[in-house]
Amino acid sequence: MILLRRLLGDVLRRQRQRQGRTLREVSAAARVSLGYLSEVERGQKEASSELLSAICDALDVRMSEVMREVSDELSLAELAAMATLSEGELLRPVLEPVPLPAPGDRMSGISPKAAAVDVVAA
Repeated sequence: MILLRRLLGDVLRRQRQRQGRTLREVSAAARVSLGYLSEVERGQKEASSELLSAICDALDVRMSEVMREVSDELSLAELAAMATLSEGELLRPVLEPVPLPAPGDRMSGISPKAAAVDVVAA
């Protein structure tokens, strides 16, 4: 199971370490106990939105940037989880490739470019 709190903690820890800052420095700036911040970074505690905002402010990083990085890692973790079944068998792709029309075929007299424009316009 993918734990969001663990991914969030990993991202926060990396942000702090990139800046060469200690837990003590960030906990003081965020006004959160050192132990609690440590638990958040290790994915043992859920960070409320208020706490996350305080930590991001202390790190001088936008919350959207942190959440984007968490989202990217979540996507990778989901793909990795889908890549294999518990028995180790590869999963088939969910979407099957759509065959392209043969060079001489027409789509009711509409070019693919025009069809795409109609779909976008709708």
